[in-house]
Amino acid sequence: MAEGEELIEVKFRTNDGTDVAHGTYALSTNVATLKQKMVAEWPQGKTVTPKSINDLKIIHAGKVLENNKTLAGSRITFGDLPAGVITMHVIVQPAIAKNKSGKSKEDMQKLNSCGCIIL
Repeated sequence: MAEGEELIEVKFRTNDGTDVAHGTYALSTNVATLKQKMVAEWPQGKTVTPKSINDLKIIHAGKVLENNKTLAGSRITFGDLPAGVITMHVIVQPAIAKNKSGKSKEDMQKLNSCGCIIL
C-alpha cells in the first residue's frame, strides 16, 4: 500500500451470517485479491466451500463486483459514517458441472425435442 492511501474497513458476510476476511483494505485492492483471501480463510465445516475465486461472488449495493476491478473502481459507497464498516455479501456459486455429453445445463435447456439448438 502506498503511503497516504485511503483505507476502508470491510467485512464479507455469507448467507448464513458468518463473516469472512474482515479487515482494512486499500481502495486500490483488487477484487480477485479479496476473493483469494476469502478462499484461504473460509471457515471449516461449512456445507458449501469455494474451491477457487471463480466460485465466489461479492455483492455490494446490489451489484456483483468484477474480479479485474479495484474497490475504488467498483464505486464502493461509504454510507453516512466515514469510519463505518462496510458489509458486503458473499455467495458461493460453484461452476456448473458438465454432463457426460460435455454440455452444461444451460446448453441442454436450449435444445428442443429433436436435439436442435434453439437460438
